Amino acid sequence: MQGFGVHAMMWSTVWDHAGAERAIACAARYKQDFIEIPLIDIASVDTKHSRALLEKHDLRATCSLVLPEPAWASVRPDAAVEHLRSALDKASEMGAEALTGVTFGGTNERTGVRPTQGEYDNLTRALAAAAKHAKTLGLQFGIEAVNRYESHLINSAEQAVALVERIGMDNVFIHLDTFHMNMEEKGIGNGIIAARDHLKYMHMSESDRGTPGFGNVAWNEVFAALSVIGFKGLLVLESFAGMPVEMAGAISTWRTVARSAEEVLEKGLPFLRDKADQYRLF
Repeated sequence: MQGFGVHAMMWSTVWDHAGAERAIACAARYKQDFIEIPLIDIASVDTKHSRALLEKHDLRATCSLVLPEPAWASVRPDAAVEHLRSALDKASEMGAEALTGVTFGGTNERTGVRPTQGEYDNLTRALAAAAKHAKTLGLQFGIEAVNRYESHLINSAEQAVALVERIGMDNVFIHLDTFHMNMEEKGIGNGIIAARDHLKYMHMSESDRGTPGFGNVAWNEVFAALSVIGFKGLLVLESFAGMPVEMAGAISTWRTVARSAEEVLEKGLPFLRDKADQYRLF
């Protein structure tokens, strides 16, 4: 896995025929190596249609998700396995390389107390079962650390490493996100170095989830650390510039984070590519 991509929600929050056609065509027009496809409504995804579009535009893909509350792995591991198996089957059918994201739970999952050993045991059991299914399909399986306001379970690179090593499967990788790392790590570079043995996927997201290069993320530190560890994974621009108002509550995005999606793509993408070139990542 190696390359540069954009999260499909830059162009569409719904993965129906129209949304898939628009997002894939736009990602290809911006000369991306791959597109990250959100599996929000798994049952509705037409995998044959998506696969045909990806092949038409010579575009690779990954898929991502957040578990719905009835399938949170910490409390309902069997439901989590069932949900993840369905998502993995869809990802495989459309020709994606990986399923990643908050594969262990939700983005509003907090108990108000520290995680328990029982919760971590449930996560380990559920994700190990999902990873085994992923392996039968030839897929990589990612775990994304998110900030403490979205989940109480996996917030840091160190916690992600511990979970991946408990699962103990070679197709399980760590997925880090500069937005979350900007809050949780004692230096973003330290987080990247801590995850180096398992890190294959990075969401390149600004501190306000707007345009990369126009916020507070220490981008030189990010790229220097990626260079030091010899990163050979996927870099994904993720921005919520075009997020519809009905989704604001799920991610606490109450105000406009960029003047337009075009600004993010026309300024943020070149910024990230220039940094990758400067630090000789690809």
